[in-house]
Amino acid sequence: MARRERVVRMSVEQPLWRALTAYRVLTMVYAVLIFLFQRERFERPWIAAWFLAFLAVWTLATLPRVANAASCTKRFLVADLTVAVTGILLTPLADTHAQQVDGPTLPSIWAAGAVLAFAIKGGWRWAAVASSVVAVANLVERAHPSRDTLHNVLLVWVASIAIGYVVEVARASERTLARALEIEAATRERERLARDIHDSVLQVLAMVQRRGTALGGEAAELGRLAGEQEIALRTLVSSGLVPASRAAQDTVVRTAVEDGEPCDLRTLLAPYAGSRITLSEPGAPVLLPPAAAKELAAAVSAALDNVQGHAGPDAHAWILVEEWPDEVIVTVRDDGPGIPEGRLAQAEGEGRLGVALSIRGRLRDLGGTAELISVPGQGTEVELKVPRGETRR
Repeated sequence: MARRERVVRMSVEQPLWRALTAYRVLTMVYAVLIFLFQRERFERPWIAAWFLAFLAVWTLATLPRVANAASCTKRFLVADLTVAVTGILLTPLADTHAQQVDGPTLPSIWAAGAVLAFAIKGGWRWAAVASSVVAVANLVERAHPSRDTLHNVLLVWVASIAIGYVVEVARASERTLARALEIEAATRERERLARDIHDSVLQVLAMVQRRGTALGGEAAELGRLAGEQEIALRTLVSSGLVPASRAAQDTVVRTAVEDGEPCDLRTLLAPYAGSRITLSEPGAPVLLPPAAAKELAAAVSAALDNVQGHAGPDAHAWILVEEWPDEVIVTVRDDGPGIPEGRLAQAEGEGRLGVALSIRGRLRDLGGTAELISVPGQGTEVELKVPRGETRR
């Protein structure tokens, strides 16, 4: 799937870089031809000749730099823009009448290629900065800019920003397409596994449950266990997720950090669902910063550990995920016997700080809160609140 995503990205960006490469070569040749056919108007033609010779060498030597986004570094972009600005400012020295006559500068329209490189590499913001620098250089070179000069400067500024914006939209569409392809591939694989498991393991477990119930005795207990495993396996297959583990969660969080994107909390909580744990979540992604999502999932895991350890083997737990504009609330509730009054304070005094550190401590570090409500004989409810911050869907 990573290979497919790279192919999609090349299909979107690579033609732009190829077009920029051709543009730089053609405009360099154009600038040289202008000098050759109009060299008699230059008072100091040697300045123009030296600059255009350097421009030709620079353009041809840096063709690999504009072959793709990886090779087109920020340092190269700054150097390339410096060459363009230098050529513009050298124009009055080579042609003393350039400030009174609306003629082409030494780099001519080659300078726009430097701005386009910024647009393709960094989007419309980078394009706005680069085009503004070139615009200032043109206005300084003219001293008394005419209407045509202002028109050309504005045209380059607007066109470069528009191209940068189109590039950003294309990249966003590319990421959306890559995710859609991943989801499609995962769905197909999940359907294939579901068919294979349904035709083998699930049918065997269902048969064991029926036969055990019919035989009674110890076989009935075996049938009950087989039925529970059948339910858990069906839930697992339908969600398309693997059992919850710290390694799996670390992988999800690490991927989100590398991509520079928020993490979907549902991805970290869904593996906890099973025959005795019911998960209710929104239909849309619940986005949090990767570190916050990981810590919140760890707090939920600690709450479920308490259910397993203190609520009894037959207890059932429910996880409810709620998304609000300013916060995310996760509630973990069970139908166990509840916590006797004063038991938490006694546990903390004895040095058993599971609730204090694993749950409340994690939420406190995130700027959130953890509220525990328990009534003897009516179960326990843990409400975890985490502020959204700047993360939005």
